Parts: sequence; structure tokens; C-alpha cells
Amino acid sequence: MEKQLIIALGREFGSGGHIIAQQLADHYQIPLYDHNLLNHIATERNVNHENLKKYDEHPKNPFLTRTVRGYSNSPEENIARMQFEYIRKKADAGESFVLVGRCGESILKENPNMISIFVLGDEEQKIQRTMERNHISREKAKRMMEQHDYKRKTYHNHYSKGKWGDSRNFDLSINSSKLGLDETTSILIDYIDRRHPIATPMDEN
Repeated sequence: MEKQLIIALGREFGSGGHIIAQQLADHYQIPLYDHNLLNHIATERNVNHENLKKYDEHPKNPFLTRTVRGYSNSPEENIARMQFEYIRKKADAGESFVLVGRCGESILKENPNMISIFVLGDEEQKIQRTMERNHISREKAKRMMEQHDYKRKTYHNHYSKGKWGDSRNFDLSINSSKLGLDETTSILIDYIDRRHPIATPMDEN
């Protein structure tokens, strides 16, 4: 790819946003950064990946957090800051990638090669997808969706000025339930190609 392309993708739980992000990464042949960011950070800092994973994309606990001379004792906050720093370094180095969550549309807002997308879905379809993926009851699926979206919302709104899921903070918001995941991905590819004309896979150049 001749020009940098960054796709920052936010998503509601159960919307299939991660699958769509992977399809976009595969289409443009660029890396996908999600939970695997912690692997890279753990390797760089020579720490155990599992110690970081349990705090990933979680809001900090205000009752257990203290900040002294600019340093926080919150593992959630410190891990978030490490991820933001890692992502900014990749972007500043001119690398192309797809980033899922992690306030991407906010922390990379000044990058002219970033396209921000938010994927939402109809509640019933999100519940069904969550039930099938996790082999759980409807009640548990609905509760899981609510818990994960609450965590994402709280996390995002702590580190970003814009509100989680607010369409005004994204270039494009799309409901994946209307046409399905594959067709939604196709629509996004068309949009990205129009915004970023040379964002084509290397083997098609």
C-alpha cells in the first residue's frame, strides 16, 4: 500500500464489528490491532501478557485509584495509556492498520489518513449472535451485551471528549443488521475506497 490507511472501528457488543474489522484488514492486507495489542506491549516491556489482559478496555475503579505527581496506581488506566502510546507510535511511523475500539477515532483524530467507523446493530440480532457464539440463553446473552457495552461506554467516555457511539464523532455509523456482515463490509470498502482512492490490496496494484 503506497499511502497510509488507518481504520478506527468502534462497535456495539454483538454487532459483528470485530468480524467486519477482520474482513477489512484481510481485504487491505494490513494488520488488525485489538486484544493482540497487549501481546506486543508485553513483549516490549518484558511482562506477562495475562497480567495485562484482565484490565484491557476496562474502566478504572475510582474508589481504588490514586494519582500522585501525575502517576496513577490504576492498572486499567496505565494499560490504556500504554496502548494509546503504542498506537500513536505506529501511526506516527506511517504504518497502516485496522484498530478495534480503544478510542481510536479520538486518539488518532489528527491523522489525515484515519477513517473512523462505528458498527451498531438491532438488539434482537445482537442477542441471537451472542447466544450462538457463546452457547448461552437469551437472558444471559442480553445481560452480557449490556455489561460489555457499559464497560466500553465507561472506558471510552473517560478517555475521550466525544461520547461512545455518538455518530457525530465518526465518519460513518452503520447498522450491520440491515444487510448482514459481508454486505456491510462491502459497503465500508466502497466508502473507504472513495475516501482513500489508492487503498487497494498490494496484489491488485
